[in-house]
Amino acid sequence: MDRRKLLQVMGVSGAAAVLSNPALAIENAKKKSPFTYCLNMATIRGHKLGFAKEIQTAAAGGFRAVEIWMDSLQAFLKDGGTIADAKKIVNDNGISVENCIGFAAWIVDDETTRKSSHEQLKKEMDLLRELGCKRIAAPPVGATNIPLMDLKRVAERFRDILELGDKHEVVPQLELWGFSKNLSKVAEVMYVAVESGHPSAKVLLDSYHIFKGGSAIGTLPLVSTAAVEVFHINDYPSNITPEKITDADRIYPGDGVGPLRKELEVLKKTNQPLVVSVEMFNPEYYKQDPLLVTKTSLQKMKAVMAS
Repeated sequence: MDRRKLLQVMGVSGAAAVLSNPALAIENAKKKSPFTYCLNMATIRGHKLGFAKEIQTAAAGGFRAVEIWMDSLQAFLKDGGTIADAKKIVNDNGISVENCIGFAAWIVDDETTRKSSHEQLKKEMDLLRELGCKRIAAPPVGATNIPLMDLKRVAERFRDILELGDKHEVVPQLELWGFSKNLSKVAEVMYVAVESGHPSAKVLLDSYHIFKGGSAIGTLPLVSTAAVEVFHINDYPSNITPEKITDADRIYPGDGVGPLRKELEVLKKTNQPLVVSVEMFNPEYYKQDPLLVTKTSLQKMKAVMAS
């Protein structure tokens, strides 16, 4: 927008303030938007770019927020990089790391495994804090193919890792996995979050997993917007059932029949932007140029959210 148009839209005093402080204008624009556009690195994970190139590709594709995967960060560190190097890459590319996808088995019955997972989480949280990331996913790893667990016990274990988060300044996000025998439904993750009794409890929902797990969209408004800070967005085709759908069937937002607009309308916040993160594992997209996939993802997201 040129100066003349800006003056017409905002008025002389408002436009003058913006023009004198561009950084403030960008910050104000972010605050006014109900959404933060975010790239989950799963979307370009199949390209095997590595941590640095993933961040650079996200930035080149127009994203200013990402969800990283812990194994990608750890591979970067194993190859000789430092967490300070990783933070510089993130900062140099103007990226905010909104969340990290991790796989600690915090939920399992085996106490030895659970203690080991707590130690794993401590180390991961310390890395993320240094990187500037304040969230980590907490999916039901280790409980996907076992009989239904007592949700009260799960809530106690979720509270345990939330208390770890208090100490290490990174908040676990209870993740819905529609294919799992445990925590496959929105009602289950909401119960565990509430029953944990911890003020920082949040749930990480996903349009694919809502469909896969058979959660009713009609009751989604019962989920408080305060419970969700990050929402994974993707679409799916019409000719597939929840029983048959797999991660590979995820497609660009707006290219399928998922009720994405309704989900976003229900979950969007008034006090802060909802982090909407595109997450796909589509093998056909992995065959394409990663920058093209990144740009297309952002374009498709914006089209859905604009409507």
